[in-house]
Amino acid sequence: MKQAATTLPVTTHRYSDEVRRCSSVHQRGKWCLHSRCRALGWWICISKFLFCGFLEQKFKNRMAFPLPPPLPTQKGFTPTKSKIKSCSSASITMNHSLDCLFDEGYRADVSILMDYDNIIYAHASILGATSPVFKGMLKQSRGHRHTRERAISIRGVPPEAVRVFIRFLYSSCYEEEKIEEVALPLLVLSHVYVVPRLKRLCELWLEQKLINTENVIDVFQLALLCDAPRLSFICHRFILRNFKPVSASEGWKIMKKSHPKLEKEITESVIYEDVAKKERSRKINERKTYLQLYEAMEALVHICRDGCRTIGPHDKILRDDEAPCKYEACKGIEMLIRHFARCKMRGPGGCIHCKRMWQILELHSRLCADSDLCKVPLCRNFRQKRRKQNKKEDIRWRILVRKIVRSRSISGAPFFSLEC
Repeated sequence: MKQAATTLPVTTHRYSDEVRRCSSVHQRGKWCLHSRCRALGWWICISKFLFCGFLEQKFKNRMAFPLPPPLPTQKGFTPTKSKIKSCSSASITMNHSLDCLFDEGYRADVSILMDYDNIIYAHASILGATSPVFKGMLKQSRGHRHTRERAISIRGVPPEAVRVFIRFLYSSCYEEEKIEEVALPLLVLSHVYVVPRLKRLCELWLEQKLINTENVIDVFQLALLCDAPRLSFICHRFILRNFKPVSASEGWKIMKKSHPKLEKEITESVIYEDVAKKERSRKINERKTYLQLYEAMEALVHICRDGCRTIGPHDKILRDDEAPCKYEACKGIEMLIRHFARCKMRGPGGCIHCKRMWQILELHSRLCADSDLCKVPLCRNFRQKRRKQNKKEDIRWRILVRKIVRSRSISGAPFFSLEC
């Protein structure tokens, strides 16, 4: 019993130590959890603050005007080494390699047969990749022949044109002298074998440098056959402008025999263009006449209302040293008025100059907006006389007034009106 009594406090002490240790661990864990929660709360607050600041800054940046670009400096215009130049040199090297491959014919598997027993050796992969027509021809020849080497026949075209054409398929390079010599056959080859880049190049050469009175008919016919609308339009316009020398050329005579329908269409278009040109010239001259009549009406009102240096109304003080009048027709109207004032045959059917003055006064009365306030002589009298005028003559005056107004593009000036 004594041993039990002595051992009991030991176990109790151990238990109390264990409990104390557990409680301390619990308190420590509780404190750690509390501290972690506090840290998490602080982190959330800080992140919210930063995120709100970021949104505010972004909104300010959106609302603010963008900064202007910097001014150009001399440094920006100095040539510097760039990737474009290196790519250009690489492409030049590649083109040179392809030219060498074409010239040497290394491992060529296609023979191109031309006139005069000329042969070009080429590669099927390059021909098929650059022309869909060649691709279809090579597929058919592969199905029919078991031999490795295949042949393509291109006849009816100068061999030099075929050589330039195949070289262009390899490297997209050409020599200007050879293009000038074989531009027409190249246009045909590029159209037949569907090489649009070379076709456009031939069109540009023909449009800008190679069209003349001797070959324009041939170029025009080829442009129609090869579906080149821009080139055909330029050739047609060239023919219209230079019809006499073109109609005397050898190409025109051959076309007249081989394609009489086309020759007839060109001749009709030349006649139509000539008629249209005369009509345009007539309308331009007619409009100039109407503008001169309008300026004469302005000058007449200017003289009768404001006065012009040596002539004007009685209540105006005129000065000879004034600046020249801005109306070009003012001098002519002044001479007519002075002649009209002193001529003894100024009645209707008399003097030619007086008759013209009567017509000017009547035309003004038909253009005048308010004849009661108008200072031009006889304006109100002509308006009253118009009621008794012949209807046919009145219609002619109305047509003249409308044309004058339309030529000036007005809808009523301070002293003019559309009302008749």
